[in-house]
Amino acid sequence: MNSAAWGTSSMKEALPDSTAEHSTVSINGHGNDAAAAAAPAQQDSKQWIKPRAYDYTAMDGPDQNSPWDGSAAVYEWDGEGGDVGPEYPDLEVELFGKAEDRKEGRGVDFTAIAEIEVVQEGPVKIDRIDSFRDAGLHPVMLRNVELAGFEAPTPIQKYTLPSIHLGYDTIGIAQTGSGKTAAYLIPILSKLMGKAKKLAAPRPNPATYQEGVDRPYRAEPLVVIVAPTRELATQIFNEARKFCYRTMLRPCVCYGGGPIGEQVRNLGKGCDILVATPGRLLDFMKRPQVLSMSRVRYMVIDEADEMLQVDWEEEMGYIMSGANQDEGNVRYLLFSATFPKPLRDLAKLHLAANHVRFRVGRAGSTHGNIKQEVLYVDANLKRDALTTALKSIDPCRTIVFVNSKRTADDLDDYLFNMDMPCTSMHSDRTQAEREAAMRGFRSGEAPILITTAVTARGIDVRHVRHVINYDLPSMDHGGIEEYIHRIGRTGRIGHRGLATSFFTDGDEAIGSVLTRTLLETNQEIPDFLKHHVPEEGQDLKFEADSDFDPNEGQGAQDGDAWGSGGNAGWGNEAGNDADAGADAGWM
Repeated sequence: MNSAAWGTSSMKEALPDSTAEHSTVSINGHGNDAAAAAAPAQQDSKQWIKPRAYDYTAMDGPDQNSPWDGSAAVYEWDGEGGDVGPEYPDLEVELFGKAEDRKEGRGVDFTAIAEIEVVQEGPVKIDRIDSFRDAGLHPVMLRNVELAGFEAPTPIQKYTLPSIHLGYDTIGIAQTGSGKTAAYLIPILSKLMGKAKKLAAPRPNPATYQEGVDRPYRAEPLVVIVAPTRELATQIFNEARKFCYRTMLRPCVCYGGGPIGEQVRNLGKGCDILVATPGRLLDFMKRPQVLSMSRVRYMVIDEADEMLQVDWEEEMGYIMSGANQDEGNVRYLLFSATFPKPLRDLAKLHLAANHVRFRVGRAGSTHGNIKQEVLYVDANLKRDALTTALKSIDPCRTIVFVNSKRTADDLDDYLFNMDMPCTSMHSDRTQAEREAAMRGFRSGEAPILITTAVTARGIDVRHVRHVINYDLPSMDHGGIEEYIHRIGRTGRIGHRGLATSFFTDGDEAIGSVLTRTLLETNQEIPDFLKHHVPEEGQDLKFEADSDFDPNEGQGAQDGDAWGSGGNAGWGNEAGNDADAGADAGWM
């Protein structure tokens, strides 16, 4: 194939509004993504901002002056005068952005998402809600949802909000970019609002607390959320900061690579919502003076399939069993984009027999808001193809995925020398460097991020309009599921996005399933992949471990096989279940 495969006309069509939503504003501190993302562009069309030199050696070793993402400001209130705290205008702007910009968080094209089929599986049928006002939310949560710019629930939110509200263990298998984080944070935190005084552990008074003078308290969270990567953990923490606004609920985040002393100090001020990576959580669970799991009411495993794919089965079993609670006191929630057998086994071991399961679209699939282009490129000409792709549309936040740390470093140098504003991150960077790179990318100071798979899972940066697979994932390391997660960094929550992938002779192994993935969302099939198109009349078939296994039954207790989708037992409405449905209020 020749370089004509680099064609750019459809790139221009995919992102007609990209320039208007690109930001060149640098925002210092935490939580200003909304304001930064909505700021108008300061450069002419098709001209990137001037790159800034990035000194990666400046953060060698511990830097006590670095602004750690885990130490971002949270709403703190002693509960005097009632259950609803006063407004703090400055913090409100930091959390939600300026009032005129708040609706920028969601796109306008919900057609592709709204039409996604939702399949319920399990002995109980949940009636969906179509409005946040129908979800039984606490008034403060309803206001926080409004401040966050959410106008209507996404498909998974329509089902998980009532399911969690009614007290069921829940499994949500949904496409990336479908709003899974809010799907569990909103109903869980809403149920706890107004109950913090009754349920929460003793804590210092935030109005009078003096660090180093007053004694620290042991953290006894009500909610524990486990995420596979540091970046996803801090992102969930930032969402929790928003939804805990004007309540006594205090979120904290703990992750590897960050300053352990600072994390212990944050926990010592009290913690109701703990977001953590598995390794750091296990560390703190073995320090009973720092953390107790005895008050946990909700255990959430986000991107659960990723943790079980990296040999965390034993550790995850320990975490999910570590609450030392009476049976039935803890609600378990698993959220993921795929549902492989190790995850099914974990669910069967810990979740209640009457749990509910939702599949939003095909597990491991994507949606039509992302325009996918696959371009044949000679392996030796990839750098030329990259600069062509970057310059073919107006400047916009762009993520470039590669398969090795060395390639990330090399491309970072190459693009910087090409006068393009870029940054890079991978697992060998210190946590301070990783956080600095993400801050530069979020603010628009470095709108091109070159990265390995470390940012493929769950990361949600507003107004990412272009994802480039400089290297397609290999079938031995992530395969098509990795591809789906990568391109899912764009086209999120009603926005449109573009995904450009470079296909070389070495990528033939992924060609067949990649072609079927393109066909699934009516993408154009390039000539060099057409030999993979199934014959007319044949169904598109995908790997069995990407979905529920219809051959694995749960046993005779409910008669419903995993993945059967049958209606057996659906007549048992949630309200008829004494254990799960009796508690239909805010708690």
